[in-house]
Amino acid sequence: MPLYRKLEALKLARSSYKGNALGVVPTMGALHQGHLSLIAKAKRESEVVWVTIFVNPTQFEKKDDLDKYPESLAADVAAIYEIGADIHIFAPTATDMYPEGLATRGQRLDGLDNLMEGADRPGHFDGVITIVAKLFEVLQPHQAYFGEKDFQQLQVIKKWAKDQHIPTRIIPCPIVREASGLAMSSRNAQLSPKDRKEAGFIYETMLQCKNKSLDKPAVYTTTKKAFSAHPNFDLRYVLCAEEDSLKEVHDLVSANKPRLFIAASVAGVRLIDNIALK
Repeated sequence: MPLYRKLEALKLARSSYKGNALGVVPTMGALHQGHLSLIAKAKRESEVVWVTIFVNPTQFEKKDDLDKYPESLAADVAAIYEIGADIHIFAPTATDMYPEGLATRGQRLDGLDNLMEGADRPGHFDGVITIVAKLFEVLQPHQAYFGEKDFQQLQVIKKWAKDQHIPTRIIPCPIVREASGLAMSSRNAQLSPKDRKEAGFIYETMLQCKNKSLDKPAVYTTTKKAFSAHPNFDLRYVLCAEEDSLKEVHDLVSANKPRLFIAASVAGVRLIDNIALK
């Protein structure tokens, strides 16, 4: 399996492909079944697939959060190999990606970056866009695959790509869940077995709001009540918002594409999830 650690090696390998169906799956490693579903989809739809594995320091507000982020390159490579031995893997260092220091590129995103995760984690999306831009510049992918668990990130990247006339197609992929309903995330490995199992109540609560067709005040009340029954989980925010703009909706009945977003933390581990309400 081709594994590249240096940009020059990547550029040389990329230059050999002249087709129009190169897919990329950007990841921060510690791969789980959610990541692997993206890679498998890219493999089905692309002639050449690149998976990037890079824990991007500029999207972490707190250094201790960056230091705790799990890394498992050998296991990640083995998992990707099971999908396809011809998949290209790029796993650079921070020095490779930021040779002039950890600076970000400011972007105008019409406020998409200042809501929810952006409000809780200032500068987070500047870091996300910076690394995606760097990867797109060197790989020039025709399509890129992103999971809907990080739905705000997906919308931010789509907005950036549209505004910057990036030709890469941004392809959203469904959330993959654990048996409890908890959305798969590399951070889940940091949870205790008890917290990991208990965290399934977040998805159960979202399903209840969706299946009962609750109005917005009832969604907020139901969510807060559910968290009060699980006091070790801290509700960071709950928001009913329109999918494209991410702006809070006033009425779920008349809203076009309303989605429920929840962020929480438990024992210092951040969890995010979302669900379409229609």
